[in-house]
Amino acid sequence: MRTLLVTGPGGAGRTTAAAGTALAAARAGHRTLVISADRTDTLGAVLGDLDAHPGLTARRLAPADRFRDDLLALQERAASALDLLGAERLDGEELTPLPGSGELALLRALRDAAREGAHDTVVVDLPPAPEALAVLALPEQLRRYLRRLLPPERQAARALRPMLGRLAGVPMPAAWLYESAARLEGELAAAQAVIEAPETTVRLVAEPGPAGADALASAATGLALQGLRTDLLLANRVLPDASADTWSAALLAQQRKTLDEWETAYEPVRTVRHLGHDPRGADDLAALGLPAPSPAPAPVEWPVTEASADEEDHAYIWHIPLPGAVREQLGLVRRGDELVVTAGAFRRIVPLPSALRRCSVAGAGLREGELRVRFTPDPRLWPDGR
Repeated sequence: MRTLLVTGPGGAGRTTAAAGTALAAARAGHRTLVISADRTDTLGAVLGDLDAHPGLTARRLAPADRFRDDLLALQERAASALDLLGAERLDGEELTPLPGSGELALLRALRDAAREGAHDTVVVDLPPAPEALAVLALPEQLRRYLRRLLPPERQAARALRPMLGRLAGVPMPAAWLYESAARLEGELAAAQAVIEAPETTVRLVAEPGPAGADALASAATGLALQGLRTDLLLANRVLPDASADTWSAALLAQQRKTLDEWETAYEPVRTVRHLGHDPRGADDLAALGLPAPSPAPAPVEWPVTEASADEEDHAYIWHIPLPGAVREQLGLVRRGDELVVTAGAFRRIVPLPSALRRCSVAGAGLREGELRVRFTPDPRLWPDGR
């Protein structure tokens, strides 16, 4: 299944790009699903009549319904503990979704689309880039939290829980708690597998100009830190060359300057012309000329570890691609067997390979859009003769 995640700066035309890309894929003969994370039906307004698009299915998330069902199910599983505390049960009609329910609904939609296997191509209209990156990083982060808070190995003591419950005279909630954690771990792992799959790429949408360039540079750094690959940069709403209007000519010159910079910094870049109005319906989307998803690029190992060429000072270099990163906004902390990497507003905690766990961090530097972390073997931990 080819998965295309569409994001970019707010107001850049992400929904239009997602709709046009999905329509192009359907017209190319792919069974296509387009998913909207927008709580308003913006996608439906852009696509128009879905019956006119054979092979294309649109799905809008309903996080409120799923949140209500999940919370009521959790309440039922924890009934004995709640009764012990004298808690009053919540009614489904009084429940409203809490912050984060939309993000979890999106992750479930990705997992469900992969499990269904009914589509060749899935296009996802994500929120603006900062929010989108937070959603895409969520499975990895939550799984790490679960492993720290509820280590799976501690489930080995569950045979003792009935006896402990009889001795204490109260119900022991640990069993259902671990079962719930295991179920959530499975759901998060499935969503993470889709996000990290070789067939999944990100399509960036931005309007050329100073604001769009700044937002795009930040998004590119965040995507690289998460190890996510981009397949295309869509430079949206590009004005036509010929214009007698002075104001339009100045704006066009600004767009051209930015486009020249993007052609050098990003690969590939495709311009999408301004229609003079908000695109609506199949004819407008076809006029934009948006391409169907290309074949997924070959997977790239992230980060890349290689031995240093300096045999006298035996060392390992960890290469972390961070295009657009600023040296002053980088942070690097070794925490046990993990490395905490911060780049601007983004942070990722990466487990170290077994060999590097026996090394000390000897230094780091940013060069040509790549963070290079130098490790040297720790004599206290490195085997003799190595």
